[in-house]
Amino acid sequence: MSALFEPYVLREVTIPNRVWMPPMCQYSALPEGPSAGAPHDWHFAHYAARATGGTGLIIVEATAVSPEGRISPYDLGLWNDTQVEAFRRITAFLTAQGTVPAVQLGHGGRKSSTDRPWKGGAPVGPDAHGWRALAPSPVPFADGHPVPDELTAAGIQEIVGQFADAARRALAAGFEIVEIHGAHGYLINEFLSPHSNHRTDSYGGSYENRIRFALEVVDAVREVWPEEKPLFFRVSATDWLEDGGWSADDTVRFAARLREHGVDLLDVSTGGNVSGGGHIPVGPGYQVPFATRVRNETSLPVAAVGLITETGQAEKIIANGEADAVLLGRELLRNPSFARLAARELGAEVHVPEQYHRSV
Repeated sequence: MSALFEPYVLREVTIPNRVWMPPMCQYSALPEGPSAGAPHDWHFAHYAARATGGTGLIIVEATAVSPEGRISPYDLGLWNDTQVEAFRRITAFLTAQGTVPAVQLGHGGRKSSTDRPWKGGAPVGPDAHGWRALAPSPVPFADGHPVPDELTAAGIQEIVGQFADAARRALAAGFEIVEIHGAHGYLINEFLSPHSNHRTDSYGGSYENRIRFALEVVDAVREVWPEEKPLFFRVSATDWLEDGGWSADDTVRFAARLREHGVDLLDVSTGGNVSGGGHIPVGPGYQVPFATRVRNETSLPVAAVGLITETGQAEKIIANGEADAVLLGRELLRNPSFARLAARELGAEVHVPEQYHRSV
């Protein structure tokens, strides 16, 4: 039997295979008005196509816990009940296709209030639906970015509460899994890394202080998220800096703490917190070893990412115990039916809509 198409059980949720879709922002929500941050037809079609293509788990793109937590004014959110109602259409369809619906909850931090990538991605102001960004320290992400406002202790606690409130709404919207976004230079990642966290209070300085905010968010979400449903955490395993940043050693140490606090799986990516990125040896599967190390040294389940594009490559990662699942980003954008085609190649079974039975 194909390892890639073995079901995977976390708590009381069964995911039908190990071909998963990671969160990928679409920058397509309305920026203002009563439907701001709510998914619409584009989002439905985008996710529905990957579900009918046999993807086992779909993690909906970074979904902001507050208007100020959006990466761009065009991001999705779960800060009000209008958004909950709009998401139900998507989760119901995914579930009907046998796909497990998940959502990534996040806060953009100092990388918030930027334009859409195809418009250049530069910071935007109030004249373009923008706002002042928040961060652990008043350190801009890059040249040309404004200095963010340093969060107060009270402001930090407000955001912790916003994550919990968004998790409650995710449950009401029909999601089976929540992932906390702690990667790619966004707010939680900014607190973790000494490159971006220059605080001198209980949320900065030492390793224990820098992980405090992340663990408080995890605890707040786990408290409101049902015991029978899994909780994921996405991490950037390294800043790709020689010194002065978050490291792979830090990630392994952190993974063990996350498991103690009720996280069921670590979604392991890298980078995003350093403008220019440092020296990153990009190539097929280049981020997989970071996931494998976490799995081997902590026994916390992991999902691997990073230029995983071929059936044999994905099968090998699972069969060799390098990860428990693979997250295919760009490949699923190119080929929404990757899972269905991979199953045929490996002689495995995958859910096929009744409407397709004559042609597959």
